[in-house]
Amino acid sequence: MRDYVCPVEITLSVIGGKWKPVILYHLRKKTCRFNELRRLMPGVTHKMLAQQLNELERDNLIHREVFDEMPLRVEYSLTLFGQSLTPILEAMSRWGSDNRDVLANAVSEI
Repeated sequence: MRDYVCPVEITLSVIGGKWKPVILYHLRKKTCRFNELRRLMPGVTHKMLAQQLNELERDNLIHREVFDEMPLRVEYSLTLFGQSLTPILEAMSRWGSDNRDVLANAVSEI
């Protein structure tokens, strides 16, 4: 692991980007299948979602369980390590809700 100057860098190195926090936010309360996550995140491409899920699994934030059924069923859930991010994700959600109008106005003024 590289040396980080700021602890926020460590967090962002694991959950940074547009989709990882959103995936983790949706998984914080329930297990989801791939297509369910796609429906919850209409702007994400199939390739990007698969990539982000692989990285989150690699970093031990999510668990991928494959069921030996036909058709094949795969479910994603948070690991205990991933669950430790729940307060951060919920704080981000509150901040976004509280500032939605301010941010919408700021964008429209640009």
